[in-house]
Amino acid sequence: MLCDRIWENARLLTMVGREGDVVEKGVIASRDGRICFVGGTSDVPSSLDAPERIDCEGRWITPGLIDCHTHLVYAGDRSGDFERRLAGASYEELALTGGGILSTVRATRSAGVLELVEKTLPRLDALLREGLTTIEIKSGYGLTLKAEIAQLEAAAALRRLRDVDVQTTFLGAHCVPPEAEGDPERYVNLVLGMIPAIAALGLANAADVFCERIAFTPEQSRRVLNVARAHGLAVKLHADQLSDGGGAALAAGVGALSADHLEYTSESGVVALARAGTVAVLLPGAYYFLREHKQPPVEWLRRHGVRIAVASDSNPGTSPMTSLLLTMNMGATLFGLTIGECLAGVTREAARALGLLSDRGTLEIGKRCDLAIWNIERPAELVYRMGFNPLHGRVWRGH
Repeated sequence: MLCDRIWENARLLTMVGREGDVVEKGVIASRDGRICFVGGTSDVPSSLDAPERIDCEGRWITPGLIDCHTHLVYAGDRSGDFERRLAGASYEELALTGGGILSTVRATRSAGVLELVEKTLPRLDALLREGLTTIEIKSGYGLTLKAEIAQLEAAAALRRLRDVDVQTTFLGAHCVPPEAEGDPERYVNLVLGMIPAIAALGLANAADVFCERIAFTPEQSRRVLNVARAHGLAVKLHADQLSDGGGAALAAGVGALSADHLEYTSESGVVALARAGTVAVLLPGAYYFLREHKQPPVEWLRRHGVRIAVASDSNPGTSPMTSLLLTMNMGATLFGLTIGECLAGVTREAARALGLLSDRGTLEIGKRCDLAIWNIERPAELVYRMGFNPLHGRVWRGH
């Protein structure tokens, strides 16, 4: 069996099973960008060969990392908000006094596509340097059809400029813009009108809504997500971050791929997620940065068998972070996630949260050959260390 490339003398963390599944003295081979063999040295077929063979010298290989929730494309920063928050202002107070998301909206609207791409590339490059191979990027800082399209076009341009897969999400229902004069119902009707155009242009894979008391009600959120589904978009939801507004149950009810944040989710909401197969995406960066005290219900998620993903939530206001390694450390130290849950959260379960598990997220024959090769002695180091990047090499589509 002739392949394009073989990585040998490696230790593999396949992420296939709940415990991660380790293969000592492992071998991976790729052909046409997909894994055509994975297993131990003793299982390698005698016919397996390739023009290029890489000796990994005992290094660990995991699936390429996946960041399944980011707001990476924007202009401006929110360091002023940060100063005010340190002085005692709450997230809601900032939002109600012209700061918060709306300050980023003003800066983003004034930037063109090229400027947005230029400002985003350093943030993306930081993630790539840590083994990222797939990223989700949301809009939501435009809040007009023209500005939302510009954000999504900038995200799409990143695919052409870097070796990375970008999954785009339309988050037009992020907050109420000033021109809506504080009337969320009026703005929701505008968002409903944006969805057909976004879908027709093929600019988004999914749609999302910020379902929260300072943003949109469950009923408004449901209307947006139902229209998005009718136009062929997958759906997801910012749910129960600041209060228990029934967001988890709503996400489950509309068949969302994921419900994200979940700090205030009730046990009944967790049960609904479990029944629907909706992934819980935990975002410890925002929890840390906002100095929150209410942790997501990790024990309930475990008890009811809800799959847990972990993401950076990279954004200018509540999680200005561009490190999945630090995200995993925060998930462990702040939320009590295990090493295995953290690693699965940025590989297998992150792929599941994007509806991509059949294609990536584990080391299996037929899946994309997206790999991260690490200079570590044991996988726990990827969660344990802070401010240290042990990446040796990143492989995207077999290259």
